[in-house]
Amino acid sequence: MEDLKRRLRDAAAAHTPDREGMLERVRLGTSRTVPDRRADRPLSWPRVTLATLASAAALVVGGYTLVPAFHAEGTGRAAAAPTPPSAPSTPSTPPGTQDGPLRSDGAVDPHPNPYWSQSTITLHTGAPLAAMTLEVRVAQTGGVASTGAWRTLPEDDFTLTTTDEGGALLYRWTLKPGRTVPVGQHVFAVQYNHAPGARPVAGDAYAVAAASATGQRHTVAGTFRPAAGTTG
Repeated sequence: MEDLKRRLRDAAAAHTPDREGMLERVRLGTSRTVPDRRADRPLSWPRVTLATLASAAALVVGGYTLVPAFHAEGTGRAAAAPTPPSAPSTPSTPPGTQDGPLRSDGAVDPHPNPYWSQSTITLHTGAPLAAMTLEVRVAQTGGVASTGAWRTLPEDDFTLTTTDEGGALLYRWTLKPGRTVPVGQHVFAVQYNHAPGARPVAGDAYAVAAASATGQRHTVAGTFRPAAGTTG
């Protein structure tokens, strides 16, 4: 034991401290950047929400509007929701027209009663439609009030709005984003009450604007063929 203590004292006496080396190690140690462990922590929900709202606010302030578009699968092209032209209201307009693969025909249901009528639009499309808007204008000829509407395509595929513009009822179907109108024949119908007696249909009209999956746009419009017992 005494021998071990002696050897340690001899080693300590022989050691010369490297002062410059120690100072260099201290200098290097204090110059290192301490990592911020907070960056490794997951974002809390409030922080995520605030970041999302800030991005949305920037878009609004910048004047940008996010609108749905219909992307054609495999083409990389998009068909924006079309807006139909103003529905024609002149008696000289034919009940139906054709534009490319899209063809239409309008008629008043042949079984109305003295207080109620139904007007139908029959669409024929030879190509799938990725976007479509259909408007129907029913002139206010006295007592006209909506009693509903229907279509042969799935109800959930469309948004339907009905507005009273004073001089007419306006029905509008808009195909929802991601939905498609398949090839074939499709019927859209509007129903309404009216003043007793034969109702004139000369002021009624419809218009359809559509876009195919490849982005080609088509428009058809027309009036309604009167049923027996009604006036043109």
